[in-house]
Amino acid sequence: VQLQASGGGLVQAGGSLRLSCSASGGTFSSYGPGWFRQAPGKEREFVAAMRPGDRNTFYGDSVKGRFTISRDNAKTTSYLQMNSLKPEDTAVYYCAATAMGNKISSAYRHSSTYSYWGQGTQVTVSS
Repeated sequence: VQLQASGGGLVQAGGSLRLSCSASGGTFSSYGPGWFRQAPGKEREFVAAMRPGDRNTFYGDSVKGRFTISRDNAKTTSYLQMNSLKPEDTAVYYCAATAMGNKISSAYRHSSTYSYWGQGTQVTVSS
């Protein structure tokens, strides 16, 4: 499975962006999509994920209520809608996918769960 992330850019605080992650190869509908981010000098951080079976969603505490993960199986694409952006959201955002089937919620928060990664897209939020 190859993943291609896009949609990053520069936005003012309070603004919105939608990231896309286009997948090719494999059976997209059976994969669980996820998003992580990494700011300079910091560790990679869990942002959002979706369990493939019931489409239950999970979010990092810092983005809960502001970000929404979704998927379109027909387009083999997952999305991350980011609203009310803050300067601390500035990071490189990575999309990922896991083929490990349906797991408990905590599993989706760990980068080791994901076998496939996109190349990252830069999001910069100005104050």
